[in-house]
Amino acid sequence: MFTKIFAKKDKNESKNLNSELKEKIAKMNLAQMRLYIKNNLDDFSVSVEGINEIVKKLISFDEKKQIFYIKNDDMDVKKKKAFDLIIAILTSKHINIQTIELAQKFLENYKEMINDFDKRNKQIYASRLKDSIKNAISTINQYADLQEKMNLLGE
Repeated sequence: MFTKIFAKKDKNESKNLNSELKEKIAKMNLAQMRLYIKNNLDDFSVSVEGINEIVKKLISFDEKKQIFYIKNDDMDVKKKKAFDLIIAILTSKHINIQTIELAQKFLENYKEMINDFDKRNKQIYASRLKDSIKNAISTINQYADLQEKMNLLGE
């Protein structure tokens, strides 16, 4: 139990794991990404780095095709899965400041698409996504406060 906490990882082992994780995430579809976020994949356990890679993939822009990962002409089901995935990410305990910044970029990139989706499908994803970001910021602030208290007690 304590070996996971106190054991120092070899830098090469850590780099190999990160590169494997990046390769795996690059090949994932939205359903597999959701399974990863919910920690239901056997190969990899959920981590901050993995979550950040997923959000990076969602906001990625293909220079050759001049399109984002989610396109306007995609089916509404795919859009809904992506929006739900971002909400799931923001409610995860495996996030950091970079995750929130990437999620804000997601909102900027897909703002028009989200508003259009909400109007056509009578949904409220725009407000749900904004609320999720606010809650994630609050969670990060609580973690920071707790860490500060732990540092004061430890000294």
